[in-house]
Amino acid sequence: METEHRQRAGSRRRSVARLAAVQALYQIEANREADPEAVVREFARHRFGQEIDGDRLGEADSELFADIVRGAAADQQQLDPLISNALTPDWPLPRVDSVLRAILRAGAYELVHRRDVPPRVSISEYTTIAHAFFTGKEPGLANGVLDHLARALRFEEL
Repeated sequence: METEHRQRAGSRRRSVARLAAVQALYQIEANREADPEAVVREFARHRFGQEIDGDRLGEADSELFADIVRGAAADQQQLDPLISNALTPDWPLPRVDSVLRAILRAGAYELVHRRDVPPRVSISEYTTIAHAFFTGKEPGLANGVLDHLARALRFEEL
């Protein structure tokens, strides 16, 4: 019972880390002057476990959060072409909503660099995050793009 509770708590902390990473990547893109390190520090000091606008952001796996934010920001030049290849030519990455771009970049980063995370977990987590922000077709797009990337990058694990 104790082990199961710890596993659920760890899973929740990783989910919060992914959601916060998407928010941080959005913030970095929206404010082109934003330094990823400064954004990571801001989230660690002022957001995790805090109430913001009536919503409480839970405790996060701070190491996973920092890795996704730093990694996706630093590796954007490699990630964006991978994501673009999974999109249709009439809907290129710059045309995709900026929050959805952040979701796709975070998910792509995990698929490329986090071999410790099963691809289905990454796809599921980021599709759930897309549902938190969108009610239209965007969650399906996120799922499709990340599934395409997983099949191209980590087919043996699916």
